[in-house]
Amino acid sequence: MNEGQFGYAYGQLRRALRHAGADSARAAGWRAVLDGMADGTLTIGSRTPVADTPAWVTLEVLHGGFASGRYVAEEPLREDESELVRALPDGAPGTTGRERLNLHYLTDEGQAALLGALAAGTYRVEVPEHAALMTVAWLLAHDHHAAALDLVAAMRPLMHRLRLTPVFGQSPTPTGSVVRLQSVKQVKTSLRAITTPSAITTMRTRLRERPLYDRLVALWCETVEGELPTLRDDGVVAGGWPCRVWPADWTIRRTALLAETEGVTAHPRANFTRLRTALAACETDSRSLTARDVGWVRRALANTIGKHGAPGSERRTALREAELSVVERPTKAELAEAVAVRLDAYADDGGVPSVEPVTEDVDGWSVPDGVVVKVNRAWEAPVEELVARDVITSGEVLATVLPQITASLLAANIEDPALSALYARTYAAFRRRRSLLLLDLATQVGFTELPWVAALEPLRAHRRDTAEAARQTLAQTTMLALTAFPHAILPNPLVSEFTALAKQAGLRFPLVEEVAADIFMGTFTTKFRDAAVIASRVMAGSLYARYYDLPETWREETTTRWGRKTADDFAKVCKDRAAEAGHGRLSGVAANGAVLEQSQIVTTHNLAVLADGLGLWDRLTVLAPGLAARSLGWALRRSAVPSTDRHAALTAVKNAAYAWRQGIFFLSFCDAEKQWTIVDELRPHLAGTDLGPAVDGLAAVVAGYRFADDGTVHNGRRWLGWGGGRWVGVR
Repeated sequence: MNEGQFGYAYGQLRRALRHAGADSARAAGWRAVLDGMADGTLTIGSRTPVADTPAWVTLEVLHGGFASGRYVAEEPLREDESELVRALPDGAPGTTGRERLNLHYLTDEGQAALLGALAAGTYRVEVPEHAALMTVAWLLAHDHHAAALDLVAAMRPLMHRLRLTPVFGQSPTPTGSVVRLQSVKQVKTSLRAITTPSAITTMRTRLRERPLYDRLVALWCETVEGELPTLRDDGVVAGGWPCRVWPADWTIRRTALLAETEGVTAHPRANFTRLRTALAACETDSRSLTARDVGWVRRALANTIGKHGAPGSERRTALREAELSVVERPTKAELAEAVAVRLDAYADDGGVPSVEPVTEDVDGWSVPDGVVVKVNRAWEAPVEELVARDVITSGEVLATVLPQITASLLAANIEDPALSALYARTYAAFRRRRSLLLLDLATQVGFTELPWVAALEPLRAHRRDTAEAARQTLAQTTMLALTAFPHAILPNPLVSEFTALAKQAGLRFPLVEEVAADIFMGTFTTKFRDAAVIASRVMAGSLYARYYDLPETWREETTTRWGRKTADDFAKVCKDRAAEAGHGRLSGVAANGAVLEQSQIVTTHNLAVLADGLGLWDRLTVLAPGLAARSLGWALRRSAVPSTDRHAALTAVKNAAYAWRQGIFFLSFCDAEKQWTIVDELRPHLAGTDLGPAVDGLAAVVAGYRFADDGTVHNGRRWLGWGGGRWVGVR
């Protein structure tokens, strides 16, 4: 058992207990991880981490890629399923309700139900396993008996545990290039989770009670003989005394007011409390009050009259009207509920074609921006529009919606419309699987490794029109990611989608993922070298190549490690280059990080591969000045943001270095005059940073100089994100 992994899981359990409680699902998940690691049923870092479980099973994956051992598709029977199980004939095969139900759907009656839902599209694939038996039904109906039998054999050992049928019911899905971030049901859940803080609730309650307080003050004022009590500048009470005049209807009004104020709470020494306490003691007159009590009533009246004005006065009336407007305004939670009610008119699993009807004023009150933001997540629109309207705010978020487009493109190679829709829904569900923590160059489970997907692969025709559509989508999405988030590297989930699109388009792109420094095993697969070869070729002579001293040539030294081909020459180059960051003096994660940063530098982390393979040079040249200025400026501004947490500070430095590298890539497409202009515009952003040497170093390279072996030139230095604190912008 890996002690580091166990320590991480234990730390996560402690956080869960501290923040979510002992009975939370989060805490239960981490307990399961620790138990599984202890008894050997979990092997963290393997692509099959759960003992006796095939790779295709969808696992519950916790933070950091730790599998808990739970199967996501191992769910209790829903009400409609329980009713069906109860209706099965006595002696129906199966040891569990789930197994009996799965086996039922292999009968003629069950197959007919599956095929009917498939034809009508009235089903949902929430987990990839939900598509398994529907695929069997289609295969049998179209005389692919051998494939169907092989598929049943593969699933049979887990039929007693896994739900292998879809959720029946309407399932509206976006079509074409239209996508949504969340379903209506998810948005409604988030809206109804909005609550009003207790402090605001208390304040609103107090404001609603103010009219009762005013009536209490007014009643006591009627007992004052002479001028109403007021406070002088020296704090002395002036004016008449209460309890000298008693209205004829005192008893009736007193009794009614006591009843109305019964549930009102206030501080024991508050004016309200003193006036009501005295009122309770004066059934007919003030005989039960002491002189001190009467004095407190007089001071309470003087306090409130001096502060807010006499009952019925213009000042007090204006104040109460202002307070009433606050009370009448619905809270954010109330407005969110009103919007959620409007969403009830839409299908839970669908989206909304327009947000305006949902977010228009509620009884004249504007819907808060935070509520509008949540509704926007259910808006079905082209992905470019969602980016422009800040619904998609990062490459990670873009990666969550792109499978909706990729799925339809991959499924377009299947002629049967119903089967094509099933394939697309299965792909979308598969992309919702969380990635595992993997070691030893292991790869995540591929979509075609799902047995029911593999059974359909021979039926997918590779059509030229769908390949071209995939290529266009890949090019458009690449440009969208680069122009919307030029400072950020392409996140791994987006790289996975780009890889799927490239494969569909028939393009062989060596797209590389970001490798976590804490699990780096010291070597790289050959696609990293392939990407570096392309980067060295297409960036030769550019500002980027001069700034980072890209290798001009690459050798090919390949060995096999953990069953996969590795590029030893690439790994050696990255380790040698990492010496500039003090690699020899670093250890552990820091040493790994320095090597991995060099791997991203020499590959341009997919930028050169995509730009060259998709022919994006002309478009990038036009947009390069703006993209470069935004990326480089973002890097400097991010570095100026202080952080007291060391981990957050290191993450900020790493992200700033990413942005700097991306900016230099874009700057390479600018002419010399524009490069100088952009560099000069960076200097005002240096306030609050120690990155003057970074800008000086870039200026020197623009002027034609090169960095020395130690990464310095004149007064400048090459900016690296990993440097052991030697010079990375951490203060």
